Amino acid sequence: MVRKVAFGAIILLGFLVRLYKIDSPIADWHSWRQADTSAVSRNFVKYGFDLLRPRFDDISSIPSGRENPQGWRFVEFPIYNFFQAGLFKVFDKFSLEVWGRLTSVFSSLISLVFLFLIADYFLGQQVALLTAFFFACLPFNIFYSRSVLPGPMAVMFFLISNYCFIRMFESKKSDLIWLFISAACGAVATLISPYTAFFLLFPLGFLCINFFFSTPDQRKKVIFYSLTFALVVLLPFFLWRFWMKQFPEGIPANLWLFNEGGIRFRPAWFRWLFNERLGKLILGGWGLVFLVLGLLDRKKARADLFFYSWLAGVIAFLSVIAKGNIQHDYYQILILPAICIYLARGILLFFSLRVDSVRKIALPFLVSGVLAFSLAFSWYEVSGYYQINRPEIVEAGRMADKLLPKNAKVIAPYGGDTAFLYQINRPGWPEFTDSVTKLQELGATHIVAVNFDARIAEAEKEYPVLLRTDKYIIISLISLEPR
Repeated sequence: MVRKVAFGAIILLGFLVRLYKIDSPIADWHSWRQADTSAVSRNFVKYGFDLLRPRFDDISSIPSGRENPQGWRFVEFPIYNFFQAGLFKVFDKFSLEVWGRLTSVFSSLISLVFLFLIADYFLGQQVALLTAFFFACLPFNIFYSRSVLPGPMAVMFFLISNYCFIRMFESKKSDLIWLFISAACGAVATLISPYTAFFLLFPLGFLCINFFFSTPDQRKKVIFYSLTFALVVLLPFFLWRFWMKQFPEGIPANLWLFNEGGIRFRPAWFRWLFNERLGKLILGGWGLVFLVLGLLDRKKARADLFFYSWLAGVIAFLSVIAKGNIQHDYYQILILPAICIYLARGILLFFSLRVDSVRKIALPFLVSGVLAFSLAFSWYEVSGYYQINRPEIVEAGRMADKLLPKNAKVIAPYGGDTAFLYQINRPGWPEFTDSVTKLQELGATHIVAVNFDARIAEAEKEYPVLLRTDKYIIISLISLEPR
């Protein structure tokens, strides 16, 4: 009963801390990626739920190298966007952006439940509760678990897939049901993020190999289940990839994610991933103590090997997607379940140390101190992520949304960052990809800018200014303003 109450309290705590700045506009850290995601959802609301033809606001050639007049956006299959836009349509209590953040919050809390169940199955409730606590309270996870990104939902589906696959092998009558749920969730996870394959292949591959050799009479069954799982997971993914090829202008350049600049295994790779990200950002430096102890912990061989397979998935993911993980810290959302498991194991191993009675009394205070420093210093690193460094883009965007016709196409120069374009609520170009005349030929009708550079000064002389303040300017590229 006490442990159930403790688990409930952790879920409640995880929910409450994720409500921090839940109504913040999409102008915080990695706002460009959040804006691109939310723009797809907003276009579902505007034009209908066409999951096979997702669109966003950027119609420039910047992402793919080709002009994209329809604004096609072919990255993840838009399941996250379906939920975000669907919740907004059904429950209009909050804005689309808040519903996007809440979609991530709910996904994260469901992930917490299934991570607890997996840890409890292999390692017991003490480890499971501590794992849930870390997943709920790591500042890095808190921020990204309330961001408008598909990552938290991808984590949710691959954890459900892992748990159901575990249950499948121990179930005698309903094993096919568990297989179907696991495979279906694995398929959804890979459609949202193909990188989840690392966290399906390694742990579930281990389970298959383990059961294959430990149950000789069930080998045909294991082979059948493994092949069925792989087929159900991979078929939708390859169909989606095949479909995407019809819209090359909507597929961003992505080969650079693997190893651009040859960074893999170079000193900078180790520094950024293991010192800056894992050490400082996620664990606040001090949490490395628990992580290292957790890696040294020894339990049952099957449990150890299962979680080592998760760890192998982490290392493979960081190594294969080397440049992507360096460039974007939100990629590390996927490694947090494994990190939380080992942090929990490290704390319990710390308490199991054989020390004299005086030091035994001091252990809880020592652990609490290290834990407090870890969370505090991580929060110090992450707290700046919530800040809106350029609030003028929100102000300018709201005014432009009021002034401009609904069919306007806008040049919103912001260094290629689409967060400004998203605030304007119009398709367009997040940078001057060509001359104003050329962009007019492509359909540009207005310029909205917050940076008064030479190009804006020239446009201000040549075209009518609709509104100018000390923070932003709105310029018309057409002589007549249709309403």
